[in-house]
Amino acid sequence: MVTIDTFRKLALSFPEATEEAHFEKTSFRVKKKIFASYDGVQNRARIKLSEIDQDVFSAADRTIV
Repeated sequence: MVTIDTFRKLALSFPEATEEAHFEKTSFRVKKKIFASYDGVQNRARIKLSEIDQDVFSAADRTIV
């Protein structure tokens, strides 16, 4: 499992990435568009992927939503 510190370091490594609050979550953005978020209450990270990437990454385990 990835810690928030590792997730933050990775997210902020992208050019022009910023960290901002988004309701009760932490969001990571480029040019004001969210590409990832972290929910500390549920200890869950989310990333935006294209439909093709979603299919590729979820193919290994179809229980992933």
